[in-house]
Amino acid sequence: MTWHADGAAHDERRIKIVVADDDALLQAGLELILGTEDGLEVAGRAADGIQAVRLCHELVPDVILMDVRMPGIDGVEATRRIVAAGLSTRVLVLTTFHHDAYVWSAIRAGASGFLLKRASPERLIDAVRTVAAGQAVLDPAVTRDILTRLAAQPAPTPPGGLRTPADARLERLTTREREVLRQVAHGLSNTEIAELLSLAESTVKTHVKRILAKLDARDRAQAVAISYQSGLMPT
Repeated sequence: MTWHADGAAHDERRIKIVVADDDALLQAGLELILGTEDGLEVAGRAADGIQAVRLCHELVPDVILMDVRMPGIDGVEATRRIVAAGLSTRVLVLTTFHHDAYVWSAIRAGASGFLLKRASPERLIDAVRTVAAGQAVLDPAVTRDILTRLAAQPAPTPPGGLRTPADARLERLTTREREVLRQVAHGLSNTEIAELLSLAESTVKTHVKRILAKLDARDRAQAVAISYQSGLMPT
């Protein structure tokens, strides 16, 4: 923390980032975009999932940009290991395809969101800051395509048809909260949900906060995973 002439204290802590992708050219491009942005620092680069996990243990970055298709162990398994280790690092998945099924697996493994690799530099920077702040990033285009495919599949059910823990958590939600959760699953922002459901944005924020608390979800991405596991798919 530095004290400036105006007497105010400014926190100069930078967001530490690791880039994990087996494409060296893409790695360099991401580092160029992020490394020149105030408040961001690319602390390491990994070419496969094993290196990604190792760097997260060594550097404990705030965010890792994770490609899902890498040699060794893929981004899904790398995400699972990072989350299981209890590291504070949050995973932002990068994908080339709208319909990449690996993305959904990464979310279920604990990723905090996903973004298309062709996203604009501004969108990428905003996504990194959002995830570092403890929130989730769900690219609407990717979300719609993935969930449309998943909606055509039967929701997973346990042996004997017993209820899952996710089912019980969903029962805690009010009708309005379920409506909001469905729109979150579509990748809509609070502002977009407010417009769609004719609510104040502050009301939507309150609903989302209560949804996360009732589902014991760390962020919007995990809430979406829980909704799918219980068959509460967007309609």
